[in-house]
Amino acid sequence: MGLIDFILNLAGVLVWLSWRSIRFDPLVKTTPATLVGTLRRAEPRRMKGWQSLAGLAALLVLRALLYRQIGPEADWTPRLNLFFVAPPFSSHRFSHMMLFSLLSFARILIVCYFWLLALAIINRRSPEPDPLQKMVRLHLGPVARWPLPLQLLLPLLLITGLWVSLHPLFVHLEIASPVRSNVHLAEQGILIATALCFSLQYLLPVFLFLHLVASYVYLGSSPLWELINATARNLLAPLRRLPLRIAKFDFAPLIGVILIFALLHLLPKLVLGEMALHNLSSWPP
Repeated sequence: MGLIDFILNLAGVLVWLSWRSIRFDPLVKTTPATLVGTLRRAEPRRMKGWQSLAGLAALLVLRALLYRQIGPEADWTPRLNLFFVAPPFSSHRFSHMMLFSLLSFARILIVCYFWLLALAIINRRSPEPDPLQKMVRLHLGPVARWPLPLQLLLPLLLITGLWVSLHPLFVHLEIASPVRSNVHLAEQGILIATALCFSLQYLLPVFLFLHLVASYVYLGSSPLWELINATARNLLAPLRRLPLRIAKFDFAPLIGVILIFALLHLLPKLVLGEMALHNLSSWPP
């Protein structure tokens, strides 16, 4: 069931990004004042914006109904994995399944936009962004042009605000326990926002590994490889002064992967493990 939920979340994110991309199409809204304005599509558009959103809404509602029917038979208790905490939802109650369907999708969508923001920050100094990097900035909208401190604070403020606003509903549905104070509630939100950074362990090593492959194997020229190489070079910039090249082989991408894995995976696990050994909880009650 968890795999099915993940696949449906990916499908929902693709529908959302497709809806967002409609407004970026230069042939959607054009005026005759420009050369592009004289162009029209040869075929009718098959999907309109409202149809994409209606399909996404139908997906979220129908899968909630599916979870309500199948979940009890499969003895499935869905959990919203937020790293430090995983609130459980009862598959016997449709209200729980509807909320889980919405939040499970929202979690993947937030991770997706966080990754886009991370790419925009890493490549913010690129003098001539490639087409895919321009698309990344278009999806982010005005946020892509914000000063760096505001871009770094945005995920923290957004996730903390969402957790604080949703917590009363969680308590009402008996998904979460009441907190001692609003300070503890804010601390919980900050922890969840911090855990968002750990998701980069699944994104950044892929860029470094593909950059390493592309350095020794010609895979053609495309906007995708331009984005991968530019991102990897910017990630590895702090390692440039180190003697990591032996003969014709550059060990910098491998060192970068090891550092990312150590900082975003091993270190959090080690800290949580040590806290558990000393009967300390990382989650404010």
